[in-house]
Parts: sequence; C-alpha cells; structure tokens
Amino acid sequence: MAAVYKSISKQKSSAPNGKEETDNKPKNKQRVLILTSRGVTYRHRHLLGDLNALLPHSRKDAKLDTKTQLHQLNELADLYNCNNVMFFEARKGKDLYIWLSKPPNGPTVKMHCQNIHTMEELNFTGNCLKGSRPILSFDAAFDKQAHTKVIKELLTHTFGVPASSRKVKPFVDHVMGFTMADGKIWIRCYQIAETEASKNGKAENEENTQEPSIVAPKSGKGETNVSLVEIGPRFVLTPIVILEGSFGGPVIYENKEFVSPNQIRSDLRKSKAGRYNKRADGIMERKAKKSDLGLRTGATHEVDELDDRVLFA
Repeated sequence: MAAVYKSISKQKSSAPNGKEETDNKPKNKQRVLILTSRGVTYRHRHLLGDLNALLPHSRKDAKLDTKTQLHQLNELADLYNCNNVMFFEARKGKDLYIWLSKPPNGPTVKMHCQNIHTMEELNFTGNCLKGSRPILSFDAAFDKQAHTKVIKELLTHTFGVPASSRKVKPFVDHVMGFTMADGKIWIRCYQIAETEASKNGKAENEENTQEPSIVAPKSGKGETNVSLVEIGPRFVLTPIVILEGSFGGPVIYENKEFVSPNQIRSDLRKSKAGRYNKRADGIMERKAKKSDLGLRTGATHEVDELDDRVLFA
C-alpha cells in the first residue's frame, strides 16, 4: 500500500500546479493478426515470418481452412483481441493475395502481391534490432486520390508499431518506405546506419549503399553520417478492390486496370494454341494444293480434254 501511495504522490508532484495530468492524447492501441490460407508456398511462409519479425505488435496464427467464408476472421480477431488483420490468401500454389482489414466494421482492401524477395534470399548487409519501431515513409501520391488515402490509413494501422506495445523496444532504427508507381505499391525496408565521421570528413566504417548519406551534427562528437541500408523484404502490392465492411459489404473501389494472373495465363495458352492452329491449317492447304497439282505420290490427277498433253499427243 505504501508503494502505491508513493507512486501516486510522485505523479501528483510532477503534474503542473499539483493537479493530476489528464491524458487528452488518444492512445495508439494497434494489434495485428497475421495468418495464411491453405496452399501457400515456402516463399509466402518466409515473407510472413519476416513481417512477423518486423512487427512486434503482431500475432501469428495457424492457417485458415476456408477461402470463401472469410468473415470468420472477424471472430478470430475478436478472440485474440486484435483490431487489424493481415490475411495471406494463396491461389493455385502460385498467386498470393493480401487482405488488410479493420475488424469488425471495416474497411477492407484486397491486393495482389508480386515480386516477393525475402530476407534470406536477398542477403543484405543491413540489420535492425528485433522489436524496434519503424518510421513509415509514404509517397506524396497517396494523398492525391480518395482510395489511396484509405489504403494509406490501413497500411499505417497495420505497419505502424505503437509505443505502448508489450514487445516493443524503445528504439527507432529502421524505415519502411511505401512508394506509389504504375498503380502499384512498392514496399522496401531500410536500416538507419549512423557512423561517426573522421577528421578527414569520411566515415570510419563506410557502408556500401546506393542511398545518399545525410550529415547530421552530434553534440560533443563532431559530425555523424546517417545512411540507409536495405535489409528486406521486398514486395509489390497491386490494389484490386476496397470493401466497406470487414471481409464483406459493398464495393467502394475497384481497380478496372487489374488483370488477374489466371486471365494472363489463359491468354498465353490461347495465343500458343492459335499459332499451332495456323500452322496446322497451312500444312493442310499445302497438302491440298499438291494433291490438286498431282505432285503427291499416289495421288491421281484428272487430265482435262484441253490439256496440252491431249491436244498435241
């Protein structure tokens, strides 16, 4: 009881005018549920593991057996006390779709994931502390359209680690960049590398990076070079549809320019079949022409009465 009284008295003494501080600032309480469907490949599993390691406020769950009744994810999120869901849906063992949702009221965005490169296969030199908070860097193109603003808000809630999370560490040592180009969202992750500059103006341990270094003054120790070193993973997201509810509800945005990978594969098969059909038709036409001219072995050619061989026999 004495310890409780002492802590309360410290709070009162630190407050201005002896009054208790009132927290008018809203607390950022975000928790993400990450899970996959059946049929994911090893690359999809490694990407999920990388994202789970980068997000200390996430909770990884077992695979979901169904791909049609996605409303069950709302019950799972409520069960695990999560207000964000990141669902990896695999189709035909090739295609990966990522759902980002805010249960129980929504909205929900479905995106097609391409160009996946995990941390293990990239082997970048950068590294960050596990459990640290990232700086989210968004492209200015996210604020130009209504649907990109919704996507930016969902990405912020999903990848933005709150300071009050249980597993978070009080460090900010990496940056997550979200760039909008060609109607796709390009996601990269960089480590913030800080090195002390020498007397000659060069860093003692210079990192091999393509990013421009930023010189920032440091009190008492001269200047320091701050650079960004990529650590992975890399992947590209193409927005497909935005739903008003959580894994359901009316469609509020649809990407008309998106072509499903199934349609692309079907068009490729049809183009190959068309080339074969043209080749087969050409072969049949040549055979018919040769048979008409009597050039084929065993083919009988009818001799006309006005033929030169009959008239001048």
